[in-house]
Amino acid sequence: QVQLVESGGGLVQAGGSLRLSCAASGSIFSINAMGWYRQAPGKQRDLVATITSGGSTNYADSVKGRFTISRDNAKKTVYLQMNTLKPEDTAVYYCNVVDSDPNGRYNYWGQGTQVTVSS
Repeated sequence: QVQLVESGGGLVQAGGSLRLSCAASGSIFSINAMGWYRQAPGKQRDLVATITSGGSTNYADSVKGRFTISRDNAKKTVYLQMNTLKPEDTAVYYCNVVDSDPNGRYNYWGQGTQVTVSS
């Protein structure tokens, strides 16, 4: 069983910062990529940022310059540093891990952590 445990969400005022963490444990074979997605009420789950095991990153246009994704491969942990937060960033944030073994690739999701940004 693979488990992703998220932490770091909370309530913050506009302009503030939060740092999300997601630690993977269990039967992880080889992580290809880790990332963060978010979902606001009534909306689709959208990509926020991803990072490969080699360090290549990708960001949604809405967070470029404000958010930074990083990872610790040894700890199987991915982070999302969120600066200059806006009310529009309010959502449930989900950690994603793409794992692989000789048979193929697998997607795993965290439980979600609420981020609320007040005006």
